[in-house]
Amino acid sequence: MFKPTQGKTYPTITQSRAIIRFQDCDPFQHLNNTNYFNYFFNAREDQVGHLYDFNVSELYKEYHTGWVVYNHQISYIRPAMLGEWVQIFSSLIYYDEDTVVIEYFMTDDERKQLKTLLWTTMKYIDMKTGGKTPHQEKAVQYLQAILHDEFDYKQTDFFTRIRQLKEKVKNSLPL
Repeated sequence: MFKPTQGKTYPTITQSRAIIRFQDCDPFQHLNNTNYFNYFFNAREDQVGHLYDFNVSELYKEYHTGWVVYNHQISYIRPAMLGEWVQIFSSLIYYDEDTVVIEYFMTDDERKQLKTLLWTTMKYIDMKTGGKTPHQEKAVQYLQAILHDEFDYKQTDFFTRIRQLKEKVKNSLPL
């Protein structure tokens, strides 16, 4: 389980590099739309354990709670192609009492083209009752430590965020 270290600053954006594999593509050699989710979720799972020493299964075991996907909002801007190396980024952009929103986006390897943006909303669920439940203090500590608050999620719509990221990529600004 996450144990915050006093004074330590945790990275708020995870980053991974991946190659688009043959078995994940459609006949046009584009990454199949459903496989974007696999690339995003696998990259985040790998990075969260590494960067934050956090294992979601420990949360399940200790509290019998966990996050369940409630909603996805995705935009396919440019195709990721067979054999192409890509950069995958993710960050926690919002949380409240029982909800989190994770932002995922993909660029080409040189970070010059935005390919895809995904916002995933998840609810915190009590596994025994199947209903929503408030985050425990340990979960809140984790969420506070990794929140990427570069922009105001509640004041930024999805399409505005696409424009912001395109501008950053176009001008080689930090993501």
